[in-house]
Order: sequence, then structure tokens, then C-alpha cells
Amino acid sequence: MAWDGDALAGQMEEIFERQHAIADARAFNNTSTPEERARSGKFESLRVSRSRIMTQLSAATNPSHRTVLERALKSINDQMAEDESRG
Repeated sequence: MAWDGDALAGQMEEIFERQHAIADARAFNNTSTPEERARSGKFESLRVSRSRIMTQLSAATNPSHRTVLERALKSINDQMAEDESRG
């Protein structure tokens, strides 16, 4: 299973930066709704999980373990992209 880490990391970092800019603007204006706060919390949780998996992936040497981590990373990235397209 091929993994283009640089392209994927760049894309996800861009999404992360947009999410943070939106969250910061809403917090500054004190206009965030409970739904927005829940979505922001979910995004932050996914971001932390993604970071942990990327760290594990960079150290993984067993091909089976790498495959599991790559699938988990893809799942998280898909969830983040889906949430981004909705929000």
C-alpha cells in the first residue's frame, strides 16, 4: 500500500489551519454554537489521533503493522475531509 506522506500531510495541514482560523474567529466574536464547538472538539480529537498514528507509522517496520496504521490514517483523513466539506 503506497503512502504519499508529504502530499497528504500538506493537504491535512491546510485543512487544519483553515479549521483553526475559523474556530479562532468564532471564539473572538463569541459566536460559536454548541454544534460548532462539538465539531471543533471532534476535529481536534481526530487531529491528535492522526498525529499519534503518523508518529507510529514513521517508526513501524513490520509490513502488517504499517498496513494497519496506513488504513487507520486513511480513515482519519477521510473523516477530517468529510467534516471539512460539511462545515
